[in-house]
Amino acid sequence: MFTGIIEEVGTLTDVAHQGGGRKFSIYAPDSALELKVDQSVAVNGVCFTVVSNSEDEFQVDAVEETLLKTTMGSLEIGDHVNLELPLKMQERLDGHLVLGHVDAVGRITGVESHGLETMLTVEVAKEFEKYLVRVGSIAVDGISLTLARILDHGFQVAIIPHTMEHTICKFYAVDDHVNLEFDIIGKYVDQMMKAYEHPPAGGKFYSQEELKDMGY
Repeated sequence: MFTGIIEEVGTLTDVAHQGGGRKFSIYAPDSALELKVDQSVAVNGVCFTVVSNSEDEFQVDAVEETLLKTTMGSLEIGDHVNLELPLKMQERLDGHLVLGHVDAVGRITGVESHGLETMLTVEVAKEFEKYLVRVGSIAVDGISLTLARILDHGFQVAIIPHTMEHTICKFYAVDDHVNLEFDIIGKYVDQMMKAYEHPPAGGKFYSQEELKDMGY
C-alpha cells in the first residue's frame, strides 16, 4: 500500500531482457538503504517486489503482463523514475490510498506554466472517464494528485513547484505516456453498482423499503 507521495527520483542503470520480461536496475541511494529483498516498492506508480539490492541500487523484475499494461516497457538506461516505499501503518496518510496496480496508460497533451503551478493535461480512454471526479484523487506515475478539471477524454491536474522539483514531472513533455491509477473507492463503487444492476442467477437485491418490511 502506498500514498502517492514520492520519496526519491531514481535512475535506471540497467535494463536486462528476460524472455518476455525485463529486470530493471535502479540507482537510488536513499531507497536502497531501506529496501530488502521481497519487499515492495512503487516505480512510476507500479508495485514491484525487490529481487536484489546493494547499498545504492536495487533490482526488480517486470513480467510481460506488466510491460503490456504500463509504461515500464518503454524505459531505457538513464531514464528517471518516481520511487515510493510502502506505507508504514503508524505514518500519516499524506496523499491517498494507492495500490500500485496501474489501470491505464494516459497520454500527456499539454504542459503549461501558470505562475507558480504547471497545468498538466492528460488524455485517457473513454472507458475510464467514469472514475474522474473533480477535486478527487488520481495517481499519475505514482504521484498523488488532485483533479483540477474534467475534460472530454481527459483531465487536468495542477503541479505545484515542490512536486515539480522532487518528481519526474519536470521531465514531462507533450506525447509522453504516464501510468494512471484511479481512486480505489470509485472502482469499488463501480463494481458494486454493476453487481446491483446484474444480480447473480437465482438471486435478488432488495430495496431499502423491502428490507424495512422484513424487519431490517
